[in-house]
Amino acid sequence: MADLFDSPSQSGDMPEGPAHRPLADVLRPASLSEVIGQHQVLGPEGSLRVMLDAGALGSIIFWGPPGVGKTTIARLLAQETDLHFVQISAIFTGVPDLRKVFEAAKQRRKIGQGTLLFVDEIHRFNKAQQDSFLPHMEDGTILLVGATTENPSFELNAAVLSRSQVMVLERLSPDELELMAQRAEAVLERELPLIPSARAALIEMADGDGRAFLNLVEQAMAWRVAKPLEIEDLRARLMRRAANYDKSGDGHYNLISALHKSVRGSDPDAALYWFSRMLEGGEDPRFLARRLTRMAVEDIGLADPQAQAFCLQSWQTYERLGSPEGELALSQAVIYLALAPKSNANYVAYKAARRLAASSGSAPPPKHILNAPTSLMKDQGYGDGYAYDHDQEDAFSGQNYFPDGMKRPEFYAPVERGFERDLKKRVEYFAKLRRERQR
Repeated sequence: MADLFDSPSQSGDMPEGPAHRPLADVLRPASLSEVIGQHQVLGPEGSLRVMLDAGALGSIIFWGPPGVGKTTIARLLAQETDLHFVQISAIFTGVPDLRKVFEAAKQRRKIGQGTLLFVDEIHRFNKAQQDSFLPHMEDGTILLVGATTENPSFELNAAVLSRSQVMVLERLSPDELELMAQRAEAVLERELPLIPSARAALIEMADGDGRAFLNLVEQAMAWRVAKPLEIEDLRARLMRRAANYDKSGDGHYNLISALHKSVRGSDPDAALYWFSRMLEGGEDPRFLARRLTRMAVEDIGLADPQAQAFCLQSWQTYERLGSPEGELALSQAVIYLALAPKSNANYVAYKAARRLAASSGSAPPPKHILNAPTSLMKDQGYGDGYAYDHDQEDAFSGQNYFPDGMKRPEFYAPVERGFERDLKKRVEYFAKLRRERQR
């Protein structure tokens, strides 16, 4: 992966012809202090800076999106700690290659030279390959620095994680990308041929990816124009970088979580935004339809019994219309759910009932509510004393329907919102009658 970030101290025009170097390579930083961004890691109180100042650098997993400096920081770490830098990619490295890497590190260690092994895309190694690092991490043969765009909690072995510190690297802010642009202009000794609003649009196109931004800057610098370009001219020449969204990775789970919580929080605008972000990222609308239906059941429930039917109808409309018109029906469901009264009373009651069912073993129902189709069962008392509710004045007998000896639980506690207001009144009414008739 190409590295990024530099300071004007490494100035010089980009050579042309066969020896041309990409701008990202020309702007390679000379020290950690020159890296743009990641203050939470590299600042005076940052986790990595604290480790370095204490002389206690251990194995590290850098977790963050593409183009935020994972490779660069690892390379500079080796430089700052006088370790031999070795870089491999989990995509192209097999077990035989790892053995060679470990053997070379052992030989260096014999002559007093440590090795910083940088593993890009470390999450792509399987469990056995990840386990192969452990003995060499423990005996000091290597200092492991891994880079991953995926959540280490899910993708890396617990043993590797327990021997490493996870450091989160963040997308670069617009201000940090602007600083990068200024450094590029200082190195190339000319300004970007863009008016201020187009310059801001160029930064937005990079979507927080420093490497992608430098590629955009390099393209813009190569244009020969009579005057700075407007936004429309810029967009005609450059394509917006595709949003970072992996339908099977963190992007998927983060955005669906944002959508779900925005609906739960009754914010239709935020819900529509995250819904649209997922569609822009290429998410299957059927997945969204399924998740919306789940929200109706889990977070709205009986506060609005129509919510579930509304979601199913929207889902069916999508199937009939297809894309892109069908997504509009799903967006209606998003708005409906966000504005619907919320209750998780059914969800809580269901979970509590499942827990009690799992813990109460095989306790049989009370005999008075068992059918007695045979004389033997009648002799055993099946059905004795059963009160047929429809024969009661108010169609309510108040009998016990739980196993004999079990203290009556209360699972369902409706809220004072939406239709559950009426259900709450019914629950309280039947509870009152039950107390009266069981005296």
